[in-house]
Amino acid sequence: MGSSPAPFSDIGKKARDLLTKDYNFDQKFTLSVVGSTGLGLTANGLKKDQIFVGDINTLYKSGNTTVDVKVDTYSNVSTKVTRTDILPNTKIACSFKIPDHKSGKLDVQYLLPHAAIDSSIGLNPAPLLELSATIGSKDLSLGGEIGFDTASSLFTKYNAGISFNKPDFSAALLLTDKGQTLKATYIHDVKSSSGTTVAAELTHRFSTLENSFTLGSAHSIDPHTVVKTRFSNSGKAALIWQREWRPKSLITFSGEYHSKASSAAPKFGLALALKP
Repeated sequence: MGSSPAPFSDIGKKARDLLTKDYNFDQKFTLSVVGSTGLGLTANGLKKDQIFVGDINTLYKSGNTTVDVKVDTYSNVSTKVTRTDILPNTKIACSFKIPDHKSGKLDVQYLLPHAAIDSSIGLNPAPLLELSATIGSKDLSLGGEIGFDTASSLFTKYNAGISFNKPDFSAALLLTDKGQTLKATYIHDVKSSSGTTVAAELTHRFSTLENSFTLGSAHSIDPHTVVKTRFSNSGKAALIWQREWRPKSLITFSGEYHSKASSAAPKFGLALALKP
């Protein structure tokens, strides 16, 4: 629904994406092929130090049903089946992993004109229960989430947040880590004509009285090239240069330097995403 608030997991997501998305300091390769019959195939490879891992992901869409199957280099098979509109404004997903017989999970998302509800239950004798909800509108929303482990009878998480969104900016305040951490995020489209966006995240930890911050920006040099920067109070500075060298195919260079650890070598990464 267009007027519904975003799910709780989306509170502060725009700022988080600008500050973290595409920052990669390893070697990564992705090849995606989409067929005309609704079948898509994606192969991923990641080289980290001297270790190479990868996976092959198959996605099939038919009507309101989506089947997603992934096989990784350790022979783990992950499957997720998603169905929309079994009930009005409802999305249901069932997922499991092989050979982990306790990994089954059922997710249900329900959207109302002024509320969004997400629930998850593990499909095993002692399931993990999770529930999140937001109320309000797409401009202003308030929400929370809880997680409960029936095996230990303990809460695994309880968080709350509020967000305020406008076409050119978004602000959010989140209480996380079971009330131990307060985070404030802000993102602003400073100059939409040149694609310049800035974002910030401020964090306060009540247990240690520690404060930290991260600042970031994104700027479109031309319609096919984006440069992103990120700075934090820990002394780390990072840069991304991303080029769409053909439609939907990207090459991304990343670099990071830790000014407070002069003995540490700068980190560099390369990511290549191909979509013929």
